[in-house]
Order: sequence, then C-alpha cells, then structure tokens
Amino acid sequence: MLTNPTLKSKVDSLWDKFWSGGIANPLTAIEQMSYLIFLKRLEDKDNANKKTAEKRKTKYQSVFDKKVGDLTTKETKNCRWSYWSQFPGDEMLKHVRDTVFRFLRSLGSETSSFTQYMQDAVFIIPKSSLLQEAVKIIDDMHISEQNADVQGDLYEYLLMNLTTAGKNGQFRTPRHIIRMIVKLVSPNLGDRICDPAAGTGGFLVNAYEHILESNTSPDILEYDDEGKAHHLIGDKITDKNLMTFLKGQALTGYDFDTTMTRIGAMNLMLHGIDNPNFRYSDTLTKAFKEKEMYDVMLANPPFKGSIDKSDINERFKTKTTKTELLFVELIYDMLVTGGRAGVIVPDGVLFGSSNAHKSIRKTLIEKSKLEGVISMPSGVFKPYAGVSTAVLVFQKGGTTDNVWFYDMQADGYSLDDKRDRIDKNDIPDIIEKWNKKDSKKSTDRKLQHFFVPIKEIADNNYDLSINRYKEIVYEEIKYEKPDIILNKVKNLENEILKGISDLESL
Repeated sequence: MLTNPTLKSKVDSLWDKFWSGGIANPLTAIEQMSYLIFLKRLEDKDNANKKTAEKRKTKYQSVFDKKVGDLTTKETKNCRWSYWSQFPGDEMLKHVRDTVFRFLRSLGSETSSFTQYMQDAVFIIPKSSLLQEAVKIIDDMHISEQNADVQGDLYEYLLMNLTTAGKNGQFRTPRHIIRMIVKLVSPNLGDRICDPAAGTGGFLVNAYEHILESNTSPDILEYDDEGKAHHLIGDKITDKNLMTFLKGQALTGYDFDTTMTRIGAMNLMLHGIDNPNFRYSDTLTKAFKEKEMYDVMLANPPFKGSIDKSDINERFKTKTTKTELLFVELIYDMLVTGGRAGVIVPDGVLFGSSNAHKSIRKTLIEKSKLEGVISMPSGVFKPYAGVSTAVLVFQKGGTTDNVWFYDMQADGYSLDDKRDRIDKNDIPDIIEKWNKKDSKKSTDRKLQHFFVPIKEIADNNYDLSINRYKEIVYEEIKYEKPDIILNKVKNLENEILKGISDLESL
C-alpha cells in the first residue's frame, strides 16, 4: 500500500489531469502514463548503467547514442527525457508524438523485454498542456530514486483506478484476494510460475513478493495494515543463480490484450523485475502450445467469455466454448506432475450439470489432489461484477481423499459497490486454518470449515458447492405473546394520536 501522502497526492493529481484533459477511459490513461513513466526510467537507467560502466572501466554504449530504426543518432540523442521535457508545450507535444514515439516503437529488444510490446504503441495525449503537466508530475515523483517497494506500491495505487471490466469479463482482481491465494498455494524459490490470463500481473507480482518475503529475515520485514510485507530484500537468497532465475525466468504471464501486456509488464518492472516475461497470446487457441511446463499456476481467468469453436485448441478434452471451464483444463494441462494451482472460478463451475462441468470436476478430483474449495461472497468483485465465486486449490497428480471447504463470509470490505473497509475479515482465519487443516481434520459441518470425503462428493455428481454439504444451523426465534404485541401496537397508536392532537392545538 502506498503510504507516502506526497506521492499519493501526485498520483491523484496525475489522474485528475488526464481526466480533465479528455482521457476518461482508465485503461487508456494508465497506458499513456506507463509510456511516460517508461521513458523517464529509460534515461535514469541508462545513466545508472553508464556510471556503473565507468566504475568498472568498461565500455558502454547508451541506447540514446546509436541509430534506432529509421532515426539518426542525432535524433535518438534528442529522445532523452531530460532533453525534450524542457520544451515549450506545443513543441514538446510534436516532438514526443513524431520523434520520441518512433524511437519507442523501434527499440525492439533493447533495454528490456518491455520494449517488444511498444511496436504498436500509440501516443494519444491530445493537449500540450496535459503532456506538460503529466511530465512535471512524473518528474516530481522521482520514481527511479524510490526503492522497489515504493515504485511497486506507486504503480499499484495507479492501478486502483482500473475498475472497468473488459468485454470478455476480465478485470483487476482485488489484491488482498490475490495475496490470500498466493499464501494458500505458497510458491517457492526455484518454482516456475505462470498466469495464463495475467491482466495487470497481480498474481505474478504477489508470487514474486511472497518468495522474497519467505527469504527475508523477519526482523527486516514490516507489514502495513493490509498485511502486505515491505522491505523485501531476499537476504536469505545466497545463491546468485537462484536470484537471477527469480528475476528473469521464474515468472511468465500471458494476455490476449496488448494494452494489458504493456500494463502488466510495467507492473512487474516497477516491482523490481527488469525483464518481465510477459507475452501477448490467447492461451485457449490453437496457436498456444505450452504443456507441462510450470510448478505453480495462479489465475483469475475471464468468466463470461466464449471462444469460436473452430479456434479452440485440440488439446482440450472438455467439449465446451465456456472459457471458465477451458481455463481450468488448461491450467491442469500446463502444470508438471506435482505442480500446484490456485484459480478463481464462478460458482457455476462447482455445480453446473452439463457434461463439460462434470468432466472438469472429475479431472480435478480423480486426476489431481483437490485440496480446497474456498467459497467467496458475491460482493468480492464489486463494483464491476456481483457474481459469486470460489477459489480452487489443487495439485496435479496425487489422490483426493477429502476436500477442505471454507465458507468465507467477509473479506475485510463491505460487500456493496462502495467496498469500504470493515472489521469483519475471514482471510486471516482461512490462512491459519489452511496451514493447520491436516493436523485436525474437522468434519463438523456447522463450522465455517470442514472436510468432505471424496466418496460423498462423487455420489453427488462431483458437486463442489459448499451449500451441498454445509449443515445450516437455525436459531430459534422467540416471539412475544399476541396480547403483548397488540398492547404495544395500541400504545404506539395512542402516542401517534396524542402527537397529532398536540400539533392541531398549536
């Protein structure tokens, strides 16, 4: 969570400028802000690399000192933030639109893998005054001078305004829900981790932070009021190869929206991963070939989407066009044997009666170890979706003997469109009970959490909805006797009549 009030006010101010400047779509605004942040960091990083090379007495060629695309060396020199950010308004707008963005689109594999997503980047800031104001605010943020914690929190705070669901049902998953799922799956250092519908990259960022948290000395860590760990330096990781793997190869994200790949890649970069492995791909189509490659899969795939039958990958045994079912099979397919997954699904996946629904649940139970089903309340994804959802946690291979169910009733926020902070929060209890679930297998179905044997689930058509198994406790309500209720009604009526009489006398 971004706690620096000065930085918060600058981000808020940046949003206000874009809104009043005519860019009202949050997704478009974040994309344009990301371009500007990248350009600022590009020069800062280039200067840092130059200084490092001078200390080591090695040669370094700046990305701004060589021909890029159809730009001359002189033109690339003029693409430095420090150069064009001093221009007057109209001249700045023209230079950024006609030269700097040509440079940005032509970078290719230079500086970081983020640049590969820039080939179709479009600059659409309409007013020179808006560009000037945005540049000044980003300058004042001193982004590159902040540590990775603050840089990441800053971008997360920026993403909080992204509350619009896309046409395929994708939206930003609440970060406290992501942190819960990551803690349940608990990825380890050395794991290969993937999100096949990564969006803004929240699962990958949190998996990365979870691994660093697990490998940072407890006396260094600090936790904010949302339970998020800070000062994640990973001081216990003494093997440089493992740290290199974590920052360069451990995390892979896919999305079929180029805007999302850019935003997701920037999110990872600002959390300390200089070369994010974030790829543009529709993972359900014939073009996608990856199989049995990952130790951990984490996802909140699109719910309401569907795909053209002719384009569905032949790998799928489930005969359906429903993306929520196909993604579950894809996640199973992409895991290595023994790999773990945490995936959010709409409730329909748990109890749907079609052959496709039943087939997916059988796969989870008979070909995997289905460890847990956490039922979430319907307001978790408000204000942009009111659908009831659940978290499935499973391990590919193994045997399911019992399935652990938890009935989450509160997540620390009100379940209306406002989503205000409240005291009631089951998430800490879910994590605590999850970690202790095997030591004491509760079968009391009056509780919020309990185990159900696999035979009972199979006998119920593999139904995984908690309502199928939970025992509802009815509280006896004692009513007053009818004559007492009637007397109270009479007394109320007398009071009303007296009040009317008093008003008439006035």
